[in-house]
Amino acid sequence: MRDLVVTENISVDGVLDGDFYVLAGPGDVDEALREQRERADALVLGRSTFEAFRSYWPQQTDNPSGTSQYLNRVAKYVVSTTLAPGDLGWESSTVLRGLDDVRTLKEQDGADIVVTGSVSLVHSLITAGLVDEYRLFTYPVVVGEGRTLFPGGRADLRLVEARPFRSGVVLARYRTDA
Repeated sequence: MRDLVVTENISVDGVLDGDFYVLAGPGDVDEALREQRERADALVLGRSTFEAFRSYWPQQTDNPSGTSQYLNRVAKYVVSTTLAPGDLGWESSTVLRGLDDVRTLKEQDGADIVVTGSVSLVHSLITAGLVDEYRLFTYPVVVGEGRTLFPGGRADLRLVEARPFRSGVVLARYRTDA
């Protein structure tokens, strides 16, 4: 069974909303992101995040981090009940209709499945017990209000890695052992 990995940019006070990821500066977390890309062969997104990515990343032809090249080639899955399979407009994209389809994807052979952004979808995945690992890039900023990662406010996690970066960002990897 494949691991489903939630990767999020998060503030010190646990808020997911915000563009504070720009605080890292060029190259600061690129190595960690490259490592993640090498361990994953699928990306699952909610509809809103998929549409935002689709409108931006395919046009980024000079991206030294390798993110645009990865996103344009990786198998992308969008969880949506409204998008039509023929209307996705981004190469290697497939519609999943719900959590049962995500569960089926996890049961297939392959590398990690990464979910990023997509807060409503992530909340559903957490509630359904489908998340195996969290990779949280914590930024040294306090946002004060906004959506947080864990719907119910509690999760029992096991730390498997903590990696600080020059910018003050810290990558913390947690396993659910679910």
